[in-house]
Amino acid sequence: MGALRLHSLTSIFAASSSSSSSTTISIRSVFRQRHHRLRLPPRRLTTVSFSAQSTAEKDVPKQTEEQKSKVQDRVITPRSQDFNAWYLDIIANAELADYGPVRGTMVIRPYGYAIWEAIQDYLNVKFKETGHSNMYFPQFIPYSFIEKEASHVEGFSPELALVTIGGGKELEEKLVVRPTSETIVNHMFTQWIHSYRDLPLMVNQWANVTRWEMRTKPFVRTLEFLWQEGHTAHATPEEAEKEALQMIDVYTKFAYEETAIPVIAGRKSKSETFAGASKTYTIEAMMGDRKALQAGTSHNLGQNFSRAFGTQFTDENGQRQHIWQTSWAISTRFVGGIIMTHGDDAGLMLPPKIAPLQVVIVPIWKKDDEKTGVLSAASSVREVLKAAGIKVKIDDTDQRTPGWKFNFWEMKGVPLRIEIGPRDVSSGSVVISRRDVPGKQGKVFGISMEASSLVAYVKEKLDEIQSSLLGRATSFRDSNIVDVNSYNELKAAIGDGKWARGPWSASDKDELRVKEETGATIRCFPFEQPEGRNKICLMTGNPAEEVAIFAKSY
Repeated sequence: MGALRLHSLTSIFAASSSSSSSTTISIRSVFRQRHHRLRLPPRRLTTVSFSAQSTAEKDVPKQTEEQKSKVQDRVITPRSQDFNAWYLDIIANAELADYGPVRGTMVIRPYGYAIWEAIQDYLNVKFKETGHSNMYFPQFIPYSFIEKEASHVEGFSPELALVTIGGGKELEEKLVVRPTSETIVNHMFTQWIHSYRDLPLMVNQWANVTRWEMRTKPFVRTLEFLWQEGHTAHATPEEAEKEALQMIDVYTKFAYEETAIPVIAGRKSKSETFAGASKTYTIEAMMGDRKALQAGTSHNLGQNFSRAFGTQFTDENGQRQHIWQTSWAISTRFVGGIIMTHGDDAGLMLPPKIAPLQVVIVPIWKKDDEKTGVLSAASSVREVLKAAGIKVKIDDTDQRTPGWKFNFWEMKGVPLRIEIGPRDVSSGSVVISRRDVPGKQGKVFGISMEASSLVAYVKEKLDEIQSSLLGRATSFRDSNIVDVNSYNELKAAIGDGKWARGPWSASDKDELRVKEETGATIRCFPFEQPEGRNKICLMTGNPAEEVAIFAKSY
């Protein structure tokens, strides 16, 4: 299992210096040359040291020089030295993704895709519980569809990939490779919706999207990415608003309960609202470098698209009305958010509910006559945990030492590790280590192999890890949000790398000034607003009804 070449992964996700036209696809935007990343002394993953206290650890054989060098091949840059390099190192070494042959694209490897599948599994259930059905719309969209909604084409035009030739012939009309599906959805809704009896119409699709980004970062921002996009049609504006809020609430609960990411839910400012929407709701997450990540959005589209496409229905009074719509989405950028929220210098740290593997069992033996008994015990433990619904794997490969395996599975973020050696077999117990608590503090000896006791203990620890990660991330977030009452205080907070929260009622022009002078944008007007005091806009001194959160973002 060789380490990936990290310099290649870094270069592929730095934007290239120019774009090229193809005989089949013309691209409307150009990559710009990114700055070269400063190379800092990396942290090498070495074998763990073993305490004489552990019965399993005493059975660990010494590594050969060749084995030690292979362990040391896995290099992770310290997070505090270069956050971006650390992030790319984890993606490479934890085998989450690799680069594609086209700059800015990525190949999602099985372990990374398994995290995405866990996201899909949870959300699919929630979508169906709230009355939505899965379906699929075509990837190619006539360019004339994009042009029908003025703000939509203006917002997406720089990111469009256009197909101009098909089957060796010039196409009569350019085709857009799906950047989002509001236009083609409305085209179909117009054919399906005729009466109020056809409403509400609520669908979702799991699909890929192409946006020709100028600056890319794996999982967070790539030319092509995976997502789900929900689309609904309603008879009244109240129903559409209720739906938009309901779905941002689904995303919020998912972030907190499944991924242990304490997002802040709220409404986007006018300038940050989705192109073609009346309102955009968002969940904003604080990453380990204190930048904001827009982790999911829900849009109240009003009647903007239905008027552009003539999507109408006959109401109960026999009158023709335009439908009211929503759209909402979460993408593979959430995988990047999980990495950047919870990871440390040892690698990934996955919340148990979203982890592809919750427990890895490492059997340890030195002599051949010990192997059979140890593997038999490991297999029994695996079957007990598997029967209890726990995602578990035995790493019984002969090619790597236990120390190498410890480091490898820590790097892949597996929440719990069970060690079983000959002495543990004799005593009918195991050693269990927590990924979120490093060293001896996270290691417990003498846990009984008896089925009910073991299952209860493992489930308890998985719940503790889930809660611990959420608590840790919440404390980090709250300690890095500063309440401000003036523009100077806002600039100071942003200059310190923090989020600024303060009263805001200023103009779009003032908002642009903040962005130009500080690099920060309004992430949202949080749903949870402070009570009990009159608010004065930090920029203008005029009365303000809401506080806004400002931060630099991805």
